[in-house]
Amino acid sequence: MTTTDIDWKSFLGKVSTEKDWDEFLAKFPVDRTEEEKAKRAEIFAAFDPNGNGYLSLAEIDKGCRDILGLYELFEAKKAIMRAYQAAKGVGNNTDETGADYVEKNEFRLLLVYLRDYFILWKIFEKIDTGNDARINMDEFMRAVSKIETFFGIEIAQPEAEFAIIDANSGGQLLFDEFADWALKKILLGEDKALV
Repeated sequence: MTTTDIDWKSFLGKVSTEKDWDEFLAKFPVDRTEEEKAKRAEIFAAFDPNGNGYLSLAEIDKGCRDILGLYELFEAKKAIMRAYQAAKGVGNNTDETGADYVEKNEFRLLLVYLRDYFILWKIFEKIDTGNDARINMDEFMRAVSKIETFFGIEIAQPEAEFAIIDANSGGQLLFDEFADWALKKILLGEDKALV
């Protein structure tokens, strides 16, 4: 895993008082090496206590807390939900049951999504100084320079960008809206990724 020029670790500080980001990232064996593949298989088996080959949202939620020991992630329900929604069904299995669950062939992506959506959730929380799970225009305006630095972008017209992000035109940015926008910015950037 390589860190790019996006300096999110210094922007966010520590994951928690007990855990730094390197320790957090080590919990996600997402590389395509044989060693990481074996770790993923172990973790999947532990997440899947009934051994049916399918992970429900509840099993993923519990696994984040009990198997990975990531209480910070366990508390970030919106990040877990986004990761679950993004990962399930990616494997294009023709089995109808699998469309509602994360299967073993989708597990690596689930781990990538859990990691990335959690990082985006922490950024969202940092910008949301009102602690109401929404970013208003004032909060966004105060954070523009940090967002530009973090994502390596220029926001020439912050009010217009806010309106673009605010997909439901509610006057507040919800996490889903912010995450969609941020991932597009990252994917459109040259050689950029969260990690």
